[in-house]
Amino acid sequence: MSTIVRKLISTANAAKPVAPYNQAVVADRTVYVSGCLGLDKATMQLVPGGATEQTEMALKNLQAVLKAADSDIDKVVKNTVFVKDLNDFAAVNEVYKRVFSKDFPARSCVQVAKLPMDALVEIECIALTGTVYTVPNE
Repeated sequence: MSTIVRKLISTANAAKPVAPYNQAVVADRTVYVSGCLGLDKATMQLVPGGATEQTEMALKNLQAVLKAADSDIDKVVKNTVFVKDLNDFAAVNEVYKRVFSKDFPARSCVQVAKLPMDALVEIECIALTGTVYTVPNE
């Protein structure tokens, strides 16, 4: 059998994990990014404001982790967005579409009973590394 590398990703450019997990794990050419909250990396506190501000910060943390894993937003294939209140769906989407502005990845968005640190939003993703070509559906 061939060997597949499992690389643990950690960066100071994003908020640290709030429990025993890595910011991301790369297996072969696939990046699995753990859920990112709207935490300020310096204070490890949720940013002030509501779902809009927490989504902005969660996506900044997500981008920093992707960069540390040698990936980027345009290499994301699947996002999962967890919200405390589905009434924030429109606000989250307004921020989301500024970051994911074209060739959108697959995505799920679900309301959950509670998120860590009583956050309003958490975003995780699966992405690729290396050269990636996007082919539009015809």
